[in-house]
Amino acid sequence: MKCAWKELLAILPQSIRQDVDNLGREMLQEIRLRKSQPVQLICHKQTHWLKTVITAADLNYTVNAASRYSPWAATTISQGYLTAQGGHRIGIGGEAVIRDGQITGIKYLTSLCIRVARDFPGIAASVGQVSDTMLILGPPGSGKTTFLRDLIRQIADKTCVSVIDERGELYPQAADFMPGRQMDVLSLCDKPSGIDMALRTLGPSCIAMDEITSESDCNALIRAGWCGVQLLATAHAADVQDLYSRPVYRPLVQTRLFRSAIVLQKDKSWKLERMKL
Repeated sequence: MKCAWKELLAILPQSIRQDVDNLGREMLQEIRLRKSQPVQLICHKQTHWLKTVITAADLNYTVNAASRYSPWAATTISQGYLTAQGGHRIGIGGEAVIRDGQITGIKYLTSLCIRVARDFPGIAASVGQVSDTMLILGPPGSGKTTFLRDLIRQIADKTCVSVIDERGELYPQAADFMPGRQMDVLSLCDKPSGIDMALRTLGPSCIAMDEITSESDCNALIRAGWCGVQLLATAHAADVQDLYSRPVYRPLVQTRLFRSAIVLQKDKSWKLERMKL
């Protein structure tokens, strides 16, 4: 297991770093920072509450340390998150800034949800050879990104894979997560643009990405699918039936682009489900 632990500690308020280091180095999954509330550490099988109460200054410190004032971070904050060094994702709660009907930022921070990025080589080894276009399904926090990361690595040991890492979470440089031998990564690039770039310039046999969340993502996947490349992606859904019920995924279902799905279970196991053709 690998984790950019020093990078995680560096974005936390100084007052909680030692406690986080002592309690969570091996098992920590999420850190919840809420204004005027004690710190919540969510580990694999238990939750710890620290005595330290979070202030507005603590929240601002973490966001500033994680973003390093980069233009990309300003863009992602308007979408409710940012990615810190090492691939740690920070969900942001606060007051949205609206301009011309669009969310352009978040002010008056009230809470942060920090998901700890970890790499578990071999976690997807039992899947075996992947030859179909395939989705990985599961609710938020079920381990889709971790599972996808290892499955990409397996495929990239046998064939050329282009990874569209829009949020910089799959293979962050600071984390030094183990790559596959035939893997090319486009980081911090939106999925439609990244897919088009990969098809034009990288000659992939497979294109992989995390979290299909929009109609534009689905349309880009459909264009790529009919170009003869294998596709691998994750989506928020409890199972295949749940996927069918979600309007955003309707184009993928109607075009029959994906043939099978790996459904992640609460006990960290998985099952293979066939898509209806």
